Amino acid sequence: MKTRPCWIEIRTRALSDNFHFLKSLAPADAELLVILKSDAYGHSLEICAPALAAAGAKWMAVTSLEEGITARALCSGVRVMVIGGVVPGQGTELVKHDLTAVVWEPAQLDDLAVAARATGLGPASLPVHVEIDTGMSRQGASVEGLGAVLGHFAPDSPLRLEGVMTHLYAADESNGVATHAQMERLQQALAQVEAAGLYPDWLNVGNSAALLSGANQDIVALASRHGMKAMIRPGLALYGLAPRFEPADEAQPEKVTASSAHLEPVLTWKTEVIGLRDINPGDVVGYNGTFVATEPMRLALLTVGYADGLFRNLGNRFSLLVRGQRAPIVGRVSMDHTVIDVTEISDVVEGDEVVIIGSQGNETITAYDHADAAGTIPWEVLTRISSRIQRVAV
Repeated sequence: MKTRPCWIEIRTRALSDNFHFLKSLAPADAELLVILKSDAYGHSLEICAPALAAAGAKWMAVTSLEEGITARALCSGVRVMVIGGVVPGQGTELVKHDLTAVVWEPAQLDDLAVAARATGLGPASLPVHVEIDTGMSRQGASVEGLGAVLGHFAPDSPLRLEGVMTHLYAADESNGVATHAQMERLQQALAQVEAAGLYPDWLNVGNSAALLSGANQDIVALASRHGMKAMIRPGLALYGLAPRFEPADEAQPEKVTASSAHLEPVLTWKTEVIGLRDINPGDVVGYNGTFVATEPMRLALLTVGYADGLFRNLGNRFSLLVRGQRAPIVGRVSMDHTVIDVTEISDVVEGDEVVIIGSQGNETITAYDHADAAGTIPWEVLTRISSRIQRVAV
């Protein structure tokens, strides 16, 4: 059956190359926790998880129990961490599928302990990672309230504190002030962990920005002081994009600029021309007539719209690629269709391939280009691409 001509191509070799490059940036005794949450940043968990496992990834992180079960079915030989946290009532399924929980509330730990005992696990048998809130105020145990969490790791408990993690909320800020303050808070938390007689294996801190900028060295040093190994979580860079550092009007850190040159975009988003028409001066295009032709024009109809993840506000302000040239979007982006101006592009025909994100000829459109035009960030651009669009490994 001929399917709707709107699809995503995932370059698994680029994903593997990015992983190996990022691994080379990490110290030898550190581990990468590859971030596959939100369906691998919109790239397809089903495609990316096995590709990364084949590349040598030993740890994977997903958002939820549901994603964890999918990842486990795809990859039997890796550790799968539910980094978004588990809620009470999920413990039994988590233990059944051999997933690793990130927790920060006593109720989460109570549920896991009950599930572990019900399956016959003995003392210190179920590895758990505790998240510390070092300043983001989103999730994690506060430094002041950490004692109530650590008390669940008693000698007779089936739970074992395998790792401690936190989230650096400003790792992409060049001055590093916020990150320094967070690391100090983390040091206070680790002192409490040691005082409680607990010695976890992993210190799980840092993201793409920390890895590309070299800030992971501080994380490794802190882990070493407490007899732990560092775990670093690359996300955006894994998929071929380097995070931008703030302030944006200043030069990016040299290490980041140098490193980003080695990253290869993994995702290409394509569609096809499904119709062509000529219009006259005064004709309107799209809903509410936001575009009015001032001269004869040739338009191409595309089968992609805001229901697919193409931002509606890109109408009349963005271009896509056809025959290696930029073709402006005219009129509003509709739910399922978009119109582009191909007046100046010779010989466009129905069936011509159109690139939404990716390269064609000498031109390239990136997720950053979409984000800048739409007033958002590339993470949103990638993760909002609709699941109705087929992902194909190439």
